[in-house]
Amino acid sequence: MRVPIIEGLNNYINKNKIRFHMPGHKGKEALIDWVNLIPQIDVTEIEGTDNLHSPSSIILESLKLASKTFKTKRTYYSVNGTTAGIYAAIMSSTKPGDKILIQRNCHKSVYNAIILGKLNPIYIYPNYNNEYNIVTDINPDDIEKALSKHGDIKAVVITNPSYYGVCSDVESIAKIVHKHNKVLIVDEAHGSHLIFSNKLPKSAIESGADIVLQSTHKTLPAFTQSSMIHVCSSRVDLERLETMLSIHMTTSPSYILMSSLDFARAYMAKEGQQKLNTLIQNIEKVTSLMNNIKGVKIFNGRDKKVCFDFDITKILINLTGININGSRLEEILSRDYDIQVEMSDIYYVLALATVFDEYEDLEKLALAIEDIARKEVYRIDKVDKVDYEYIKPKTRISIYDAFYNEVKYVEITKSIGKISANFIIPYPPGIPILCPGEEITDEIVKYINYLKTIKIPILGLSKDSNEIKIIK
Repeated sequence: MRVPIIEGLNNYINKNKIRFHMPGHKGKEALIDWVNLIPQIDVTEIEGTDNLHSPSSIILESLKLASKTFKTKRTYYSVNGTTAGIYAAIMSSTKPGDKILIQRNCHKSVYNAIILGKLNPIYIYPNYNNEYNIVTDINPDDIEKALSKHGDIKAVVITNPSYYGVCSDVESIAKIVHKHNKVLIVDEAHGSHLIFSNKLPKSAIESGADIVLQSTHKTLPAFTQSSMIHVCSSRVDLERLETMLSIHMTTSPSYILMSSLDFARAYMAKEGQQKLNTLIQNIEKVTSLMNNIKGVKIFNGRDKKVCFDFDITKILINLTGININGSRLEEILSRDYDIQVEMSDIYYVLALATVFDEYEDLEKLALAIEDIARKEVYRIDKVDKVDYEYIKPKTRISIYDAFYNEVKYVEITKSIGKISANFIIPYPPGIPILCPGEEITDEIVKYINYLKTIKIPILGLSKDSNEIKIIK
């Protein structure tokens, strides 16, 4: 009997790789014997359990404890990931036809919420640092300008921290948003750990956000798809938020996932804070070691000239100075050193560290980087550098109308003047060149072709990357 998923997972487990990737528990033994417990606790709403959609006993108690631990007015669990939380947060703060201010490089779930809620997005663009080749923070002044120009915007959605660990000045942004009497929603999917250490950037929870969405599984020891929705102010209509959560979440919530959220909260409340501060000390030590290796650069985003703040648990390693690009470095680490990182782009690999990483894990990463930097065989002729530019296309029809329109593929060179039916997103930097409903111009076509020549991965094109989807 073939069980390909189980076989594939067993193959990965047997390789015994050091995991610098999600989820935050890193596959390590915790205080609970999950291996034996999981089959037993995979139950439904029966006597002695509870109902996530109308909690009255054990789930309600767990939610109250989570609210106390994370210092919120109210906390909800999502077993459909942060995606369901984003849908609920946005759609509880808006009505169809409303305007919403969002980061152009927000998570896809924000765009999906715009489609589902039939909303009209206004975009703000984050800064881009050419020296470090990285998208950085949001300028609070840009939010002020957008809200002053579009007084009918109903909500503001920002991402903090970014996938790369870059943080914006959420406190200043919150003051601006509230001055204009709007709701601030922060996608803090990558920052559920921030509130547990004053050595890290300030959490959006403590910075004045109204709703904060966290992927607890990413940086804390919860299972994948386990998230929390934190309400932090009285500006939020709780009844409407709860209705939207009920709409966007499964009617069969997993007790395995809810239990892991309960555990992650308890772990951090009991010993996780000390473990997190120890982790930070260990990261500072090993990144200092790696920075002294010839040809190795570790991104130091805490330099205020680069961005407002930076989460150092996101270890960004750059070897392009010795002609090893990010994707090649990821491959080498996995194949030759049994170290699996979270992701890579042209310039960086991202090693994601959590409270379940010991010093020995970090030291092995540093030793591997030192060995790789020493070996000429790993180097290529050159690393292409992308001259990134912001192109701000004209919206011809709404994302919603574009999504439900008839579409077809055409050659990129024949798409000028047409309306895009897809998101076109280069990595790096992960900011859409085009969104559905926007006009394809000669400038955009030339830029796409330029990115293709230097082999930048572009999401949204056809499989052979020669065609683009347009509105018929």
